[in-house]
Amino acid sequence: MKRFTQTQLIIYVSIFFILFDNYSFFHNVLQVYPLNLHNIGFLISLAVILVFFMIFLLSLFCYKYTLKPILITLLLVSSLTNYFMNSYHVVIDASMIRNTLQTNMHESLDLVTFKQILYFVFLGLIPSYLVYKAKIQYRPFKQEFFARLKLIGLSLAIILASFFLFSKFYTSFVREHKPLRYSINPAYWMYSVGKYISLTFNNGKLVVKPIGLDAKIVNDDNRSKLVIMVVGEAARADHFSLNGYAKETNPLLAQDDIVNFPNFYSCGTSTAASVPCMFSKYNKSDYSYKKGISTQNVLDVLKHTNDVAILWRDNNSDSKGVALRVPYEDYKIPKNNTICENGECRDVGMLVGLDKFIAKNKGKNILIVLHQMGNHGPAYYKRYPKAFEKFTPTCKTNQLEECTQEEIANAYDNAILYTDYFLDKTIDFLKKYDKKYDTAMIYMSDHGESLGEGGVYLHGLPYFMAPDAQIHIGSVMWFGKHMAKKIDEDALKKRRDKKYTQDDLFHTLLGIFNVQTKEYDKKMDILKNEH
Repeated sequence: MKRFTQTQLIIYVSIFFILFDNYSFFHNVLQVYPLNLHNIGFLISLAVILVFFMIFLLSLFCYKYTLKPILITLLLVSSLTNYFMNSYHVVIDASMIRNTLQTNMHESLDLVTFKQILYFVFLGLIPSYLVYKAKIQYRPFKQEFFARLKLIGLSLAIILASFFLFSKFYTSFVREHKPLRYSINPAYWMYSVGKYISLTFNNGKLVVKPIGLDAKIVNDDNRSKLVIMVVGEAARADHFSLNGYAKETNPLLAQDDIVNFPNFYSCGTSTAASVPCMFSKYNKSDYSYKKGISTQNVLDVLKHTNDVAILWRDNNSDSKGVALRVPYEDYKIPKNNTICENGECRDVGMLVGLDKFIAKNKGKNILIVLHQMGNHGPAYYKRYPKAFEKFTPTCKTNQLEECTQEEIANAYDNAILYTDYFLDKTIDFLKKYDKKYDTAMIYMSDHGESLGEGGVYLHGLPYFMAPDAQIHIGSVMWFGKHMAKKIDEDALKKRRDKKYTQDDLFHTLLGIFNVQTKEYDKKMDILKNEH
């Protein structure tokens, strides 16, 4: 077998990356710079720059003992990122990496497709095997050092020359078309991994800053409050018939005396970003992952009152760190959730057994958080029982690109229909306690979902470039007859069309329990007339 020098192997693998792992990038570039005589020189130079940029990067880090491990790792991971970018048009940024790492095995299996396996085999395993078997001619250190210097110098010279020759194009490319760079594979996901590590890990032990230690409940009477907060999953507002959607996806809620909020927006485009943010005291503009994990949230503030019993039940991946200091129950497993079929545990199962928790905490205020599986994609058809398949034909695969947009929307809408049923059952559950408690249900989805509009699927795009479908979310509230009078439900209905965001949840939860603390801002409490 022919022997390669280290620099030769680096060059060959770099060319492979640009030729076979960057379809999404060049597809996106051609939408902005069409293939014609005016653009052809720039497009060629762009491919050349990417090749030599990869050569430059790999030359810095790939040496005798790191060469093959790094190249094989990059090939395997890039084959998968290539698949997701091509199939779902997602961006592999730091937020997406966090979301991926926080996804459990059950959810990960929903994403596995035959097409993905083909990508992994032909663009990952086979080239990795060839790299592994390659015979490397290891030159003396001094000779390799100078050869590497020449390669790095040549790469930089070609990159700079290309920029200079087509500076007019690169000026607009860098300043006006920043999102194009997000699909460069593997360079952008490598950068995102570095950013994720920087944003996530602190120097030394993580110290959680307490907030709301002054919190206390100011009761206006002797009635305790029973509130169920439902955290939805991937439910976009424009697929709620309550908001004018043509298909009747909310037939039961339409019969309930609920307050619907048609202009509600998320603070993130993924569960890992939105769920911690929505329970945080920080507004979206101030929030960061580090702030979120190092500062207590609204559940902690309620706990500080010593008068609110809190329970988090989860039928999704987990609480994303929100429920670390309160009682938590995993309802994705049949051991706890009594309503499961074919490996899929249903959201309505989270209501079973809540009576015991309420009885155990008699005389206290109670907050129960139910984290839904909801419309978790791409396998929307798994998210509801067969009885809820009202809209047909449906997409029966997790390979959404194989389905028509109508089939995808139908499966998604059937899952919304099941959420309607679950929320109605939650309201029925609360009605049983309306004589003894001031009852309420708050429903808020974590983020929205793209269903193929413009070729984009799922969610997780950077917020500034995310379509309305990923950030405009479904949200409703229901109040028992005693609570409705206290919060002036009629006045709330009159201002329901105002724009609200997940920033408001922190203060709304404090307000509904009449919590007095310096952390509370009455102007951000949705239930107050001053909002």
